[in-house]
Amino acid sequence: MVQQKIANILQGDFRYQIQYNWVSLENISPNIQLAVISSEDQRFPEHLGFDFEAIQRAIRYNEKSKKGIRGASTISQQTAKNLMLWHGQNWLRKGLEVPATMLLELTWSKKRILEVYLNIAEFGNGIFGVEAASRYYFKKSAKNLSQNEAALLAAVLPNPIIYKVNKPSLLVRKKQTWILRQMGNLGTEYLSHL
Repeated sequence: MVQQKIANILQGDFRYQIQYNWVSLENISPNIQLAVISSEDQRFPEHLGFDFEAIQRAIRYNEKSKKGIRGASTISQQTAKNLMLWHGQNWLRKGLEVPATMLLELTWSKKRILEVYLNIAEFGNGIFGVEAASRYYFKKSAKNLSQNEAALLAAVLPNPIIYKVNKPSLLVRKKQTWILRQMGNLGTEYLSHL
């Protein structure tokens, strides 16, 4: 949030506003909890911050692909980056992300990591956290998000500035549908493993 605010000020945009409202995990719908796990990190309850299988798949994909780079960051890594580091793709940040992620995994429960992630993730220009996103896009509390709404929010998380909740592209709609299928495959009882 601080990085985005400073970047906008440096660009001369003094009207940039941050919308943010922290809520506890108990006040966040299980639908959005399951949606982000389904979309971002299905092995979240099992790994210790790094999904080495996903990393290997991403390396193989990136060696062959001409379409772009696939990442393999876990929810724990994204939380560490969003909380303690800066955005960007460089080796220094990636190197610092490793001990930061390990620190989170050693000191926080999976539920706490998910709670912080959902409260600091960016869901649109200046919209941080699932409560602010839910109120902005759906005029309701994050506690009351439906499966469709949750999947749509999760679908924009790779880049919420390019992918829009309020103007979803065909690609975002396809990802939303895929996330809904994954949510059905995992089932809400999956959250009891956290």
